[in-house]
Amino acid sequence: MNILVVNAGSSSLKYEVFTVEDNVYTSVAEGLVERIGESVGAITMKLNGNKDKQERTFADHKEALAAVLDHLGEHGLVDDLAVVGHRMVHGGEEYTKPTQVTEEILKDLDKLSPLAPLHNPPCITGVRAAMELRGDVPHVIVFDTAYHATLAEDAYRYAVPKEWYTNHGVRRYGFHGTSHKYVANTAVRELGLDPNNHKVITAHLGNGASITAIKDGKSIETSMGLTPLEGLVMGTRSGNIDPAIPFYIMRQTGMSAQEAEDALNRQSGLKGVCGDNDARAVEERADSGDADAKLALDLFAHRVRGYIGEYSAHLGGLDAIVFTGGIGENSATMRAAILEPLAHMGIEIDPARNDVREFNEAGTRVISTGAVKVIVVLTQEQEQIARESVELLGL
Repeated sequence: MNILVVNAGSSSLKYEVFTVEDNVYTSVAEGLVERIGESVGAITMKLNGNKDKQERTFADHKEALAAVLDHLGEHGLVDDLAVVGHRMVHGGEEYTKPTQVTEEILKDLDKLSPLAPLHNPPCITGVRAAMELRGDVPHVIVFDTAYHATLAEDAYRYAVPKEWYTNHGVRRYGFHGTSHKYVANTAVRELGLDPNNHKVITAHLGNGASITAIKDGKSIETSMGLTPLEGLVMGTRSGNIDPAIPFYIMRQTGMSAQEAEDALNRQSGLKGVCGDNDARAVEERADSGDADAKLALDLFAHRVRGYIGEYSAHLGGLDAIVFTGGIGENSATMRAAILEPLAHMGIEIDPARNDVREFNEAGTRVISTGAVKVIVVLTQEQEQIARESVELLGL
């Protein structure tokens, strides 16, 4: 049985194919189509250990996906396709579980686009293209927000006029849910924790970053809110700030609301502090004595550390901390900066283990020596989407 997972962006399309046998999911092909709709695009395909990249022009997502399916078809990977799983960023309050796609569902999701105007529309476009090309198989959408549907009302509501919530859906939704769910489940299994009785904090740290408190397998608090802008310092996003700052800057500079929103989403975070959003480059600059780069990293670590303290209070204790994402998986420096001041909480890491880059077969590495376990987990969001698609259909 083969499962195709598709993740469509505004001008890109990421895909991965899994085979399933005895509940073991094996990735057999993956790739990326870039610059869809531009004069020159590119398609990268990885198969059987070989990587091939070609420059091609793709008018739209349907043409891009057709090229992917043609390539996969040449290797017999879509002949017995069982399901196509799709990532969707926002499901609102209505969609809190994986959902089999119909045209009525897509029309309903169109109405949610104002909640995620940059993310949902291209996802919907990708789903429609896939259904046109492979309407012979079921399609399932897995929502990034769904994992956080277990938040209690005092965790997801904001202290704003009630009409903002009832009429406009203003509340905390949370994101990166597919990643948080995958790495939390993996950590619980690998650490031998009780699946029904545990207290875990997952930190998905990358260009986009979020942190989640998980109690007994359920998300009870998470850092991103109505949009992915809230919470941690990120590559180009500000994270938490005084809500009055945009209004102040707009009055002082004449900046429009759109310009202010763009600045907070694309010109802030690490980039705003030091001019660079690539954490690897920022670390190199900090090591060379660049004060702005060091400050950017200190701000990042400070914010993550604060959330760990807050979330351990919400959980009433802590069994484990899980790091994932580009920074969480690869930066020993950032993990140490975040955790070294937290020894009083029973959080201690082994510097030698922290510096090791290899992972075991499960894609994990324990780096702690203290009472609270610290584990690094390679996130596999595509695999999680495949699993949830298969489970929904009972395949």
